[in-house]
Amino acid sequence: MKVTGKITKTECLLLVMTAVFLCVLAGLYLQRPEPVEERGYTMITTRETDETVTPEPSPPVDVNTAGLAELETLDGIGPVLAQRIIDYREENGSFATLDELLEVKGIGEATLEGFRDRAVAGTGADE
Repeated sequence: MKVTGKITKTECLLLVMTAVFLCVLAGLYLQRPEPVEERGYTMITTRETDETVTPEPSPPVDVNTAGLAELETLDGIGPVLAQRIIDYREENGSFATLDELLEVKGIGEATLEGFRDRAVAGTGADE
């Protein structure tokens, strides 16, 4: 390999590309945001509390007086089943117990058990 004092076009191109790359890196380094601890405040990402936050329980839904929107808050009851409950109630009168809801088309044991703890039939809890 013979060493001459000349730089080939390829070598020149590589040197220029390296210089540009280093300039870009230097620019990115200088524009980086300063670390949080240098800004004078602390960021906390977890909630530090000993008390447990529990949502307040909502009052039970009375299936004899509830409207469409209120019935739809029960698990497993959508707009169609809510309307069927209202229609059944208007045709047959009030529900004496929650178990009478099994007579409504589309409500089975599993659906009833899904919302039994959030519903009442009449003035008190289901008997």
